[in-house]
Formats: sequence, C-alpha cells, structure tokens
Amino acid sequence: MSIKVRLWLKALGLYELTTHEDRLEIDREIKRRTGVYCDDAVDKRLVSEEEFKEIANAILRRKKKRKELIVV
Repeated sequence: MSIKVRLWLKALGLYELTTHEDRLEIDREIKRRTGVYCDDAVDKRLVSEEEFKEIANAILRRKKKRKELIVV
C-alpha cells in the first residue's frame, strides 16, 4: 500500500473511514488514471487534492452500496 496515499488520507481526515482494501483500491485507481505508481503520482502532483478526494469518496460510496445490497 502506498505511503503517500495513507498520508493524504490522514491529512484529509479520511483514513479512519477506509479499510486496507479501500486503500489498495485507491492506489489502483490512481495508477489506472495516471499510468504511474501511486506514490510517484502523488509526489509529482499528477493527482490533484480534489481528484484524490473524488477517488476516495467514490471508493467509499461503492463500499456503502455493496453493504446496502447485501442487507436488502
């Protein structure tokens, strides 16, 4: 898992809301969008803070939808 992603999640107050799997999915999504390893993408600012928040929130929403589908 990416150290930089973890640090950004903590700085934005999102770390406690994510699981290890969520963080791995965030890493994969950053790599998919940029074509670069997630730590490098964060270091080089290939992902803006706004885009990072969007990615993290999308992952969290997917998780919530899956839980709702299972409960229903």
